[in-house]
Amino acid sequence: MTESNPSATKVCPTCGTRLSENATRCLVCGRTFTSPTPSKKTDSAPIQSTRLPEVHLSLPLAIGLGVIILALGALIVFFGLQSSGMVTNATTTPTLTVTPTFTITPLPSPTATEGPTATPEPPLEYTVKVGDYCSNIAAIYHVSIQAIIELNNLPPECGTLYENQKLLIPRPTPTASPAPTGTLAPAEATAQACGVVPYTVKDGDTLGSISINYNISVESIKNFNNLTSDNVWINMYLSLPLCERRPTEGPTPTPTAPPPYPAVNLLLPADGTVFTSANDTITLQWASAGTLRENEAYAVNVEDVTAGGDAKITQYVTDTKMIVPVSMRPTDNTNHIFRWSVVVVRQNNTTQDGQPVYVTNGIVSQSRVFGWSGTVSSTQAP
Repeated sequence: MTESNPSATKVCPTCGTRLSENATRCLVCGRTFTSPTPSKKTDSAPIQSTRLPEVHLSLPLAIGLGVIILALGALIVFFGLQSSGMVTNATTTPTLTVTPTFTITPLPSPTATEGPTATPEPPLEYTVKVGDYCSNIAAIYHVSIQAIIELNNLPPECGTLYENQKLLIPRPTPTASPAPTGTLAPAEATAQACGVVPYTVKDGDTLGSISINYNISVESIKNFNNLTSDNVWINMYLSLPLCERRPTEGPTPTPTAPPPYPAVNLLLPADGTVFTSANDTITLQWASAGTLRENEAYAVNVEDVTAGGDAKITQYVTDTKMIVPVSMRPTDNTNHIFRWSVVVVRQNNTTQDGQPVYVTNGIVSQSRVFGWSGTVSSTQAP
């Protein structure tokens, strides 16, 4: 049995009322429907446009591929620059360790206290004697000839001195005494260590006879005196080195007198030092001449030149220093010039009262001078 199909219907898109398929107007909302225009069918197939293939990747996979591509590009650029020499290897620089700085706190500077200023003393007065010249007067007082000429307005040649003429002698310039020292110059130390005896050639002397008398070889005498031959002449000066003496041969050598000692080197006070009335004692010092024997000593001669040589002493000591006796100090409130020297002596006899008798056993040292002011005498009120 055949069932009849119900009539075709459509739904209003505005109010949803079901209407007949051929209805042209909605009975509820009043919407008008238009009938569709039938399309014409063609036998030809539709033309489709060409589409590119599409690749679908997940986000993590896309990020990983991007990182790999960037790394490959960086490597290609690096190797390209390195092959061209534009890239150098990095050098590691060591890290410097900072050393702490110590800050030094300066100490306060001591304030120098100025001592009293020395008052210049008037020049000495000298009376010319027969046979005096400017040269020997300058040598006595250890001043220059030019200083005497300028102070007395004398002619440049200084040849017009006459007996009883009064001359003004400038006093020696005070100099600071250096610290005591026994250090000598190299040449002086060599001569001091060796010991030298001066000898003047006499009539009949030969270099061989001098060599025998002093037990020093001819070659040593020639080398020490820079001689090129064995020839010597009268009054020729020779220096005989005692350190070059040959040992005495034979089992029982005959004792002989020791050779003279060389001149000692004076140390203190410096030549021309002036001592004021504040100095109660003055110490004289000199370098040692060597090891003295039991019967040997130093003879120290001190002379007051200003007093005309009347005040003079000689003391014998075994040490290398001596204190000037207070009795030598001037008492006339003026500055006196003193001259002193040292020589090695040997005892060869004894007096009746037991005092030793000395004879010179060496060369007298060069003289030095010093000034010493007298004591200030007190004046009593009337």
